[in-house]
Amino acid sequence: MSVVERVRAAYARIAQVDRPEIWIDLRPETEVLADAAALEARRDMGEALPLYGKLAAVKGNIDVAGLPTTAGCPAYAYRPTEDAPAVARLRAAGALILGTTNLDQFATGLVGTRSPYGAVRNAVDPSRISGGSSAGSAVAVALGVVDLALGTDTAGSGRVPAALNGIVGLKPTRGLIPARGVVPACRSIDCVSVFARTVDEATLALGCLAGPDADDPTSRTAPPTRRVPGRARIGIPRPGQLGELRAGWADAFARAASDFPGAELVTVDIEPFLQAARLLYEGAFVAERYTAVGEFLESHPGDVDPTVFSIITGARDLPAHRVFADFETLDRLRLHTDAVLSTVDALLLPTTTDHPALAEVAADPAGVNTRLGRFTNFANLLDLSSLAIPAGEVGGLPFGVMLVGRAFDDPLLADLARSVPARARIVVVGAHLRGQPLNHELTSRGGRFVSAAATTPEYRLYALDTTPPKPGLVRVADGGAAIAAEVWELPVRGFGEFVGGVPAPLTIGKVRLADGAVVSGFLCEPGACDGAADITGHEGWLSYRKALTGT
Repeated sequence: MSVVERVRAAYARIAQVDRPEIWIDLRPETEVLADAAALEARRDMGEALPLYGKLAAVKGNIDVAGLPTTAGCPAYAYRPTEDAPAVARLRAAGALILGTTNLDQFATGLVGTRSPYGAVRNAVDPSRISGGSSAGSAVAVALGVVDLALGTDTAGSGRVPAALNGIVGLKPTRGLIPARGVVPACRSIDCVSVFARTVDEATLALGCLAGPDADDPTSRTAPPTRRVPGRARIGIPRPGQLGELRAGWADAFARAASDFPGAELVTVDIEPFLQAARLLYEGAFVAERYTAVGEFLESHPGDVDPTVFSIITGARDLPAHRVFADFETLDRLRLHTDAVLSTVDALLLPTTTDHPALAEVAADPAGVNTRLGRFTNFANLLDLSSLAIPAGEVGGLPFGVMLVGRAFDDPLLADLARSVPARARIVVVGAHLRGQPLNHELTSRGGRFVSAAATTPEYRLYALDTTPPKPGLVRVADGGAAIAAEVWELPVRGFGEFVGGVPAPLTIGKVRLADGAVVSGFLCEPGACDGAADITGHEGWLSYRKALTGT
């Protein structure tokens, strides 16, 4: 597909998904098509373009020449005369900018709902939050509209939305990507972040964006890359330190921790990190947000989201001595966090704690937001690198984990993330269930049990005349029932081997589960059930076998 065709397909996708709240300003298709033609000419002239033809979106607090920078507040808008360095470097590498994306106003929030442009709905379940503040950027990537998107990350805004939408969120070392041309939240710790669907795409973009900027005193040059000399050591929290998580997420985290082949899992004390995280909003560091935009908020109270207004203006009268006291506290905590990181190559944590519905955030905007940042708030205060990666689904919703490393360990985190084998899920209803005669066909290929489940009530189950005995699951228009099932995960290679060996009349199709998920699973050719015993009333293979054999 040519670049021009890709642009046209992107705008068709925008119309198809019908998510206007993703965008603050979407460039006209004709303008982007003109850019695509110019880009093809650059390539034909032999210009090196590592991001050639990649479609990109930019968070609305980052300057894009020709579009207003709003930071999610129309009254604040100004028109930049030049791109922010991060945007200019995207264009120079061959990316095409489609527009600017919606965010929690002034990048203050992890929910994606604090915007006059509308709450950004989750890519998978529109009744739930997208996460923020880089909400529109994450959802644009997750829905396949763009390949890459820029966000910012101060408290986790480049990672929480990645986790909640099932994509990659790369929060680089502070200053690695210049932050000039970004409306500051907390200038001393703000980072420009990258969203992508794969680790390779995110790290390719980082390579194009990183590097010092002579006009940005916070920009930095990375030292030589540190590599793991042998078996990687990954730190995971002590028992009980994860705290309250969404149902099923603790088990999902344990599975994700076991996914790093050859790595040694080391239990570490993460309490110093959690204490540092609480300083970001509970201490005096929030005063830097007032330094950034406080005077504007004070003069435009009617134009600002009430929660954002209360957070930022509430920091106006914090005494200076509180700031220095918190710096001292942070320095002392850093002694402990550095000691922990000296024993491992990276930490592994859940990216966030929950995936609330939009209504839950509306009912308790501050409380929900605070919980979501438990594991992300400390990274920039402590000058750490971090990479959020997908780790499957729980209850039909994305679940993600986060690698955290020392400053400038960005390539090392990417290497660790790449080592995780891709997995695919499958629904089984009969002889492949736990304890059944063909379960070894899953376990021998690296399969692992995820959860017990049930189908939606639109299936019938038949006892087939096979050896060993197997059931046939058939979806019907009416008269169906919910059938007991299990969800398993297999490495992609093992999944392919397994599916390739499925004998007729069984087949692999999409099975609808009661929790809303649609997962590959065993179905049966309807004609093969002619004359077979209908065992739907048992509501599952194990119940039928127990009634048949008494065991």
